[in-house]
Amino acid sequence: MSDGVKRSVTIAKHRTSVSLEPEFWAALKEIAQKRGLSLNKLITEIDAARSTEQGLSSALRVYVLRQVQGR
Repeated sequence: MSDGVKRSVTIAKHRTSVSLEPEFWAALKEIAQKRGLSLNKLITEIDAARSTEQGLSSALRVYVLRQVQGR
């Protein structure tokens, strides 16, 4: 895997930075396209569903893993 790439996203009108490996960014974009969502909207949904103990980057990685595993 490659080094992390930091991107800014807007969640509930608040800008935040998220660092993920390019492979995870690509997987999230593909999932968003398949669902007919913008990448930002998908990230907002994942953020809303995560526990308060889990960081956003971790939540995004777990979401991609679960999608790949078919959950």
